[in-house]
Amino acid sequence: MNNANLIISAVVAFAGLVAVMIWAVRRLTGSHGDLPVTAGWIDELSIERYRPMMRLLDTDDVNFLRSQPGFTPAMVRRLRNQRVQVFKGYLRCLTLDFNRVCAAMKLIMLQSRRDRPELAEALVRHQFLFSSGMVMVHCRLLLYRFGIGGVDVTSLVQIFDVTRAQLRTMVPVADLAA
Repeated sequence: MNNANLIISAVVAFAGLVAVMIWAVRRLTGSHGDLPVTAGWIDELSIERYRPMMRLLDTDDVNFLRSQPGFTPAMVRRLRNQRVQVFKGYLRCLTLDFNRVCAAMKLIMLQSRRDRPELAEALVRHQFLFSSGMVMVHCRLLLYRFGIGGVDVTSLVQIFDVTRAQLRTMVPVADLAA
């Protein structure tokens, strides 16, 4: 009976993970309105806007707060909750930017006179890595909220930057002069 419960739990956990992955992929592949695919637009999508996000959940601030007179555990909970909300805002922006880059790449590939299967394959791979990374970040974010572990988004930002750089190479040379 104990083994049966373990198997059922594993199946339920796996089904939940699959459902979250499907949700993440659908969310990442939605339409995102007009795409002004220009060199300037691509350059505006710099990873510099996400640098503050990378240190937003550092333990240094929590440790400093703990060292202050009048410290209470409620202060840490409130700080963590506030930081998580700001962090989620950054995640939404990162996801939106990533989706726009992917949509622009798809648009350029569709309008291209020659097939680029290696780019299509790279795009699918980047979308999978980004969505699975996003699922992991959200799981770690949930644990962080309760004081367990940290959240590292370096790989997500790197995937975004590599995808953005690929898009940059696809923009027609005539647009670079504009």
